[in-house]
Parts: sequence; structure tokens; C-alpha cells
Amino acid sequence: MTAAAVELTPRRRTWTSFRRNPLGMGSGVVLTLLALVAIFAPLIAPFPEGYGAETSQPPSGAHWFGTDDIGQDVFAQVVWGTRVSMAVGVSASVLAIVIGLLIGVSAAYFRRLDTPLGVLVDLSLSLPMLPLMILVAALAGPSVRTLAVVIALFSWPEVARVVRSQALSIVPMPFVSAAKVVGGSSLWIVRKHLLPGVIPVVGVSVVLTTSRAVLAEAGLSFLGLGDPNSWSWGTILHKAQQSGALASAWWTTLFPSLAILLLVLSTTLLSVAYNDARNHRSDT
Repeated sequence: MTAAAVELTPRRRTWTSFRRNPLGMGSGVVLTLLALVAIFAPLIAPFPEGYGAETSQPPSGAHWFGTDDIGQDVFAQVVWGTRVSMAVGVSASVLAIVIGLLIGVSAAYFRRLDTPLGVLVDLSLSLPMLPLMILVAALAGPSVRTLAVVIALFSWPEVARVVRSQALSIVPMPFVSAAKVVGGSSLWIVRKHLLPGVIPVVGVSVVLTTSRAVLAEAGLSFLGLGDPNSWSWGTILHKAQQSGALASAWWTTLFPSLAILLLVLSTTLLSVAYNDARNHRSDT
């Protein structure tokens, strides 16, 4: 294969187009840094616990993000909150993607399942998500695992709808019909033809679902439904609200809010840049 042929492959064209988008590349760098902060949190800051002597101190050289009402370092809280928030977001996203992928592909390939699965997806999308998430999380008890599962159970319908739409365009293709003629099993056809065809769409869904999961986790934790034994960005906001620091110590809410905004904005820009690159809109 010549170098020119390699350059024309869809994967190479997508990467070339994506690389030319500064917002997409910058968002990828930001998300990578957040992931590194989450992984190496113990090396960056000690776990925030106990009481400190310097209470409600504004940002300074000693405490970059200030301290809260019991003297804990807000920078350490945000660092450790990055680990929990991203862990919940990624775990919930992966679980939601798996469920949505299975249901979406099944509905597209097995036509008898399309109507009942479509009704299930439409019904799930019509439900009021936040009240139900609050109810389920409250009944199941506060924990990181509970939050991830609850968020995933209310996030898969959108993934299933997108995957089904993409898979429906692949099922009528000649190579799928040829695979059926030569005796290929349904599982083999789905694995060899449908899944590779919907993976690009799933890539976008992973990023967007992760950001929504982080927002959902922050909201539930802010309402007091997070794990009280761990830190997340929503937990920091909850404890600031409980202590009355929302009005008297702006730094206790500013920095975790900025972290949430940074992650959501980066994931949104990354998904837009990737989608544009995949459709080769930026090619010159």
C-alpha cells in the first residue's frame, strides 16, 4: 500500500482533520490532564480529613484554593474530588454505553425486537430523570458504586437511539446480506459488521455521556446523596452549602464549580471536534 493510499484511509483522514482543530486538541489535553490528576491524586495532595487550624482562609501561597470552615485544604478536596467524579462519570458512561449498544444493535438487526425495544427507549426518555435518580439513589443508599449504577440506568436510552439509527443504515448493506447468504450467524454478523460500523458514533456518545454523568453525580452529591466517606466535586459543594460558606467563603464553591465547568466544556468541544473530523467537514 502506497503512502498516498494510507493518507486516504478514513481513520487517517479523521485524525488529520481532528488534529487541525485547536479546540478539539486543547480539549483533549485538558481531559488528559484531569485524568492524570485523578490517577495521581495521592502524589499531588494529601487526602483531606480531620480539622485544620486555618479555617475559612482565602486562596494564598500556602493554600492555593483556600480552606473551608474546618480548616481543610480546598485544593486537596478538588484534587481528590477529580478522582471520584471522573471515576463515577467514566464507570456510568461505560455501563450506559454497553446497555445502549446492546439494545440499539438488537433493535436494528432483529426486526421483531425493534418495536418493543423502541417503546422501551421512548418510555425511558419520557421519564423525569432527576426525580427518579434522586429516589433510587436515596433508596439504595449513598455510595460511589450506587451513583454510577443509578446514573447509567438513566443514561443508556439516548445511546441506544443513536446506535440504532446508525445500525439501521448498515443492516441493508450488501456485505451484510452476503454474510447471511454464506451462513454467517447473527452473532458473527453483529460482531464483524454492525459493531465496527457503530463504533465511531459510540465514541462520541462515550464523551458526552461521561460529561452528563459527571453533572448528574455532582447534582446528586450536592443534594446529599453522595458517598459521605469520599470526596467529589458535588460533595465539596454540598459541604460548603451545609456550612453556610456559599455566601461567606466564595472560594469553597468557585473552584469545584470551575472543575465541573472545565470538564463539561472540554468534553462537549471534544465531541464536536471529533464528529466534524469524522465527517471530514474540516478537510481542505
